[in-house]
Amino acid sequence: MKDFTLDIYRELLEALLAQGYEIISYRDYCTGSRKSEKFVILRHDVDAKPWNSLRTAQIEHSLGAKATYYFRVGKDSNVPEVIRAIAALGHEIGYHYEDMSLCGGDVDKAWNHFQTWLQYFRQYYAVETICMHGAPTSKYDGKDLWKKYDYKSLGIIGEPYMDTDFSDVFYLTDTGRSWDGYKVSVRDKIPQYQDEWTAKGLVWHTTEELIEAINADKLPKHVMITTHPQRWTNNQGAWFKELVLQNMKNCIKKLWIKN
Repeated sequence: MKDFTLDIYRELLEALLAQGYEIISYRDYCTGSRKSEKFVILRHDVDAKPWNSLRTAQIEHSLGAKATYYFRVGKDSNVPEVIRAIAALGHEIGYHYEDMSLCGGDVDKAWNHFQTWLQYFRQYYAVETICMHGAPTSKYDGKDLWKKYDYKSLGIIGEPYMDTDFSDVFYLTDTGRSWDGYKVSVRDKIPQYQDEWTAKGLVWHTTEELIEAINADKLPKHVMITTHPQRWTNNQGAWFKELVLQNMKNCIKKLWIKN
């Protein structure tokens, strides 16, 4: 079965729902607004190709699932028509911030930049959660902004890397175009728990393997899943292009991590 298509994405969500998981937004997690003992926090980083995000949002809506979509400031992500459409489907919208990188590591400038763009995204949705963009080629870690400033002073209630209890919530991400992509990830990983999860056998490479694990009830009861919708498509040309580009990126990331 071809991986990273919209068809297998739907199968992934259907498998989770069949096993009794409630699929919720990150805001729902932060506010405790969940009904089931088993839940999956569904998070999407809209790094590029925002129309792909609308397609995954439509699939989720058709299944009664909720998700959070984090948008960047650049035109490759920030398309108002898409943001409005996803919000209208009942999903959460958040700010995928990278202000430290965009401001060359100037903390005060980055704070002002962050506030400006937070207000921008609040035109479309009452943004209450934010998420760092990994920016693997940048030497600046976006979370360093919070060493001086407090996002909660602006009405933000949560940031996944800062406010999630990963001792209780298992983390899965499609970074690297696989479900074990933490091996080539610069920042999209939870290193303090990854060895523990690996020792328990909570490692899968393909979506098909992940679905098999879900069907066999091998997934923990509390999970956060992060996807990058730019990777997920039924268009054969776009699918192949993404495959080639991601393989190239993974090679670069490996070199980056070694150095």
